[in-house]
Amino acid sequence: MPTGTLRKYVLLIAGVVLALDRLSKWIIANTIPLHDSITVIPGLFKLTHVTNGGAAFGLFSDSPSELRIVFLIFFSLLALIVVSALLWRHTQGLNSTAFALSLILGGALGNLWDRVLSGHVVDFLEFYIGQYVWPDFNIADSAIVIGAAILMVEILFAPKHHKAYEESALPQPTSEAD
Repeated sequence: MPTGTLRKYVLLIAGVVLALDRLSKWIIANTIPLHDSITVIPGLFKLTHVTNGGAAFGLFSDSPSELRIVFLIFFSLLALIVVSALLWRHTQGLNSTAFALSLILGGALGNLWDRVLSGHVVDFLEFYIGQYVWPDFNIADSAIVIGAAILMVEILFAPKHHKAYEESALPQPTSEAD
């Protein structure tokens, strides 16, 4: 696949993630009052409109530092630069790595958009069992986690591509005639 075509698919995937994230947050913000919930699956899943001024899963949201949002935006931009550079250099085709990085790019853009415009991220997906509640999250967070999981699986379970190197590193048996 030509590099230009690959980049179009990568941008399309990231754009779809960004569009779904923006649309879902807009729907939640315009239909569910802040801190209210709609039960979808009793005992398991609710749509709950909350905001998160911190990082993933509310980390640093209680920080009193006025620079918290500046640091979060800075690190989001840094992550976008790294992911974009990896995508730009990755030209082997639309494979699991490109797909995963596209998901991460779209998710990072979605959450960065919220932080820049309002200083917080809208979260609304709430999973729970009894009193055990997973921190609320959104479509962008889901895309980032799924992309990262794909990359982890690829790293942990990908076949080794350096078999020739591994074989050359092994001691070679000597013959009795030597």
